Amino acid sequence: MNTDLLQILEKITKEEELILSGRNSVVKNLYTTKKDFIIDSKKMLEKGKLIDVRTHTRFTHFPKHKHNFVEIIYMCKGSTTHIINDISQVVLEEGDLLFLNQNAYQEILPAGEQDIAINFIVLPEFFDVAFSMLKGENMLKDFIVDSLRQDTGKSSYLHFKVANILPIQNLIENMIWSLMNKQPNNHKINQTTMGLLFLQLLNYTDKIEQSKNDPYDNYMTLSVLRYIEENYREASLTKLAEDLNQSVYSLSKLIKRNTGHTYKELLQVKRFNKAVELLTNTELSVSDIIAVVGYDNTSYFHRIFKEKYQMTPKQFRM
Repeated sequence: MNTDLLQILEKITKEEELILSGRNSVVKNLYTTKKDFIIDSKKMLEKGKLIDVRTHTRFTHFPKHKHNFVEIIYMCKGSTTHIINDISQVVLEEGDLLFLNQNAYQEILPAGEQDIAINFIVLPEFFDVAFSMLKGENMLKDFIVDSLRQDTGKSSYLHFKVANILPIQNLIENMIWSLMNKQPNNHKINQTTMGLLFLQLLNYTDKIEQSKNDPYDNYMTLSVLRYIEENYREASLTKLAEDLNQSVYSLSKLIKRNTGHTYKELLQVKRFNKAVELLTNTELSVSDIIAVVGYDNTSYFHRIFKEKYQMTPKQFRM
């Protein structure tokens, strides 16, 4: 991170001065007026703003709490330890990102002076521009987006270990700088930057780490969706179940429960999206495209394609 920017972020805040002087706990009324510790966006954001940043409060245990906004935590320097939903311990190292939706509980163990984390406070509507940049059907994208944006009642978090991914680090630093310096047109700039960040993160879903004890099976669902994205030509539910140490029956139920689709439907979406891409952007014959996307039954492909798009592959290309 830029040295000048990091020096600003390292400064002791007024709340931290109180803690160091003997208070020894966070100042709860800075975050909420309610009895339950739900951090309120109205306390964190100026009226009319959809996003802002603040440094994480160091030197004390941050008690269990929720947010009525999406929180994105970026580890600028050092590390912090987060307990999420009472069961998952996540250690953020320098360069890591942690996304928390509005239903995730967290508490944070005491951070030292050199442990510098940035909290992005984000209202869900801020993501409208970012998500509009993610074109096309993609079940992996949809799952990630929904886990962050929708108030589904599920406690979701995503931990990206992306310290070595330079474009991602640059985009985050640009957004921090823009928000802290109140750059002109920063609203549009930051919404676009968030969209670019999501596009980059979709290239690195293998960098997502989640506890296998997550009560809503997000770890397993992400593994399934990533497998389909990367292996759609020869994808096999039986092999996937073996790799994940699950029975085919239990994995099928989990997929349907968490995505609303069967494994076969997810695989078909991916294969047909790829077929449409090849029909649009290449000169490959239809028969070659059918083989490339993993089908060996030509008549079945033609029938399903026509049901989905109301035209034949040849007509679609024309």
